[in-house]
Amino acid sequence: MMAARKFMLTQNSQLRKIGVYNFTLPAEKVTLPDGREVNVCPSASACISLCYARAGAYRFSNVLAAHTRTLAFVMDHPDEWEAAMIEELAHKRYFGKSVRLHDSGDFYSAEYLKRWLRIMETAPDVLFYTYTKEVVMFRRHVEGKAPANFRWRYSLGGKHDRLLDLALDPHAEVFPTEDAVAAAGYVSNTPSDLVAAGEAIEVGMPANNIKHLQKLQGDRTFGEIQRAIDAEKSLVRAAKRANLGLTS
Repeated sequence: MMAARKFMLTQNSQLRKIGVYNFTLPAEKVTLPDGREVNVCPSASACISLCYARAGAYRFSNVLAAHTRTLAFVMDHPDEWEAAMIEELAHKRYFGKSVRLHDSGDFYSAEYLKRWLRIMETAPDVLFYTYTKEVVMFRRHVEGKAPANFRWRYSLGGKHDRLLDLALDPHAEVFPTEDAVAAAGYVSNTPSDLVAAGEAIEVGMPANNIKHLQKLQGDRTFGEIQRAIDAEKSLVRAAKRANLGLTS
């Protein structure tokens, strides 16, 4: 069995300033050390080609290898990982702090999600929050059942955007610029990512400063790109049904 690191929760300079720790997995499709292919973001769609975690520092060989080892530990030794996570969160360094789940990756299975919910219940003095595209999974297992110390926010650009009511469901949108965030009336997460754990329904963020991703996104938001994808798929389905002589 692969041993867990002393601390699986980490901090970058920005998160350290606001008292937030982070748990990271690889983004989207990844190959484990034994050759297995795993999709860590099964509900990703428009965001796939625009994801900062599939470019830049996240793809450095040493960084990707570390995140992949974490995923392998979680998947292959789930009981040991859960126990190690519970033990780590009991450390005094986390008291009164916040933990962001997945600045890269997502809840790739219901079983993995349920383990995090159990972990949260053992650490009531820690605030957990996340951005996720797993709308269906959260509707079934989280909404109305979540631990009191868990906040979540649906992230646009996924396969299930169409299930969201943007006037009611807390969500996050990626805009091309900071000015575009303000123009849309969204609360920006630039001053502090902890706004994602707050009461605002609409949280916005400017696109990552990776130039080729900015060029690819253009002047559209992730949600707008996803709506265009959904509309195109709807037209294709309608055409197929028409060719089969179906009317509904």
